[in-house]
Amino acid sequence: QVRLKESGGGLVQAGGSLKISCADSGRAVKGYTMGWFRQAPGKEREFVAAINRTGDSTSYGDSVKGRFTSSRENDKKTVHLRMDSLTPEATAVYYCAASGLDGTSCRSDFGSWGPGTQVTVAS
Repeated sequence: QVRLKESGGGLVQAGGSLKISCADSGRAVKGYTMGWFRQAPGKEREFVAAINRTGDSTSYGDSVKGRFTSSRENDKKTVHLRMDSLTPEATAVYYCAASGLDGTSCRSDFGSWGPGTQVTVAS
């Protein structure tokens, strides 16, 4: 069973960068597509990024394309999300999630979720 936990969230100034990570303490994440989602207060949880099992294919939400980068280290059972040129609109709880469907970015395909990490971007 996959057991996920995010880390690295915090407060950053607008225009700055932050890298958050997600580690699996259970079954290795290498067999799963890993996704990042975020949820701001009063808003729906939205897709941010996904990376396939081997790490050679990524997809991103329109609002973060060109600024966010997802990567993974299967030997360390860890995935990362590098966020650059952050704006206050990026303030949200960020969740990592695992899916058995290779290459998916559909929220309903992700069955295992971490508890989330708060990212706050100050203007």
